Amino acid sequence: MPSRLRIALLDRRLPRWVPCLAFVLLGGCSSVQYYAQLGSGQLKLLSAREPVADVVADPSRDARLRERLALSQQARDFASATLGLPDNHSYRLYSDIQRPYVVWNVFATPELSLHPLTHCFPIAGCVAYRGYYGEPAAQGEAKRLKAQGWDVYVGGVEAYSTLGWFDDPILSSMLRWDDQRLAETIFHELAHQRYYLPGDTAFNESYASFVEQEGGRRWRASRGLPPENGLAVRQREGLTRLVLDTRERLDKLYASSQSDEAKRAGKAAEFERMRSEYRALCLREWGGKCPYDAWINGPMNNAKLLPFGLYDQWVPAFATLLRQVGGNWPAFYARVEKLGALPAAQRKAKLQQLKSGQPVSF
Repeated sequence: MPSRLRIALLDRRLPRWVPCLAFVLLGGCSSVQYYAQLGSGQLKLLSAREPVADVVADPSRDARLRERLALSQQARDFASATLGLPDNHSYRLYSDIQRPYVVWNVFATPELSLHPLTHCFPIAGCVAYRGYYGEPAAQGEAKRLKAQGWDVYVGGVEAYSTLGWFDDPILSSMLRWDDQRLAETIFHELAHQRYYLPGDTAFNESYASFVEQEGGRRWRASRGLPPENGLAVRQREGLTRLVLDTRERLDKLYASSQSDEAKRAGKAAEFERMRSEYRALCLREWGGKCPYDAWINGPMNNAKLLPFGLYDQWVPAFATLLRQVGGNWPAFYARVEKLGALPAAQRKAKLQQLKSGQPVSF
């Protein structure tokens, strides 16, 4: 699962997503054709796996590949030994998928709403996207939805989790990242294997994103490295805040009694306000370094904003939860499970309390 955004138009430091798997999550998808491409894509992925240890030990393989994979195994060991994540064969295997993204996900919202078009599966529950193993199929689905009046966004994904149903490999697409990002991705995906709540994407992704971020900080410290570059963190967090603020204003606009025409005008104005505030933020706080220009200046719609709200919402809540248990990872996961077992309204109330920095009782 996702990055953010793990998408083609942003840096690789934002949320990621899990595609539904045809032969695992039987039922719910609307067409046999959709199931067929999911099943075929996953089988090809699995058939390409080979043990990382074999690649590392083979002097005929690319030296840089062997070096990167060797480091990945240090992160993999750290994930289980220090972060309390599953100790299994996932990310002990490698697959060369020979393309930049493993899947392309299609997000859609109504023209005047931020509520996503969801797709439901027995194991994963309802998720706010559909995954395609080929970009043409994803773009075809996007075109179909646009013709029906939906706001649509397509993003390429370098990694995902099968939630422990298969031994997930390190993908060649993941090796495009630096060492820190590769390690954090392993932490994120294993967090989904440790716990997954069907039907609550914001909960699942915020939880895994927190494990990724906190695990990444501890991983750097364990290697004697300084904290991550402060500017890159500020840029990422600044853009996220900007988008979430825009989402909040749009939510209020769409819920208002204004006419649809007025809402459309307000929507366009909010997107221009976001761009203007981004430019000001870039100059004021980032020293004129603007890494998200292509994304912010590209075509904008509700669906393009959707992943931010889904994947960042509860990260501060899970940070409070770990502090509440004194940094003890097994105790943290036990609390995560207790939160997940609560009815949705009660769970959200406790997450709100945690997000504000207040400890909660169970």
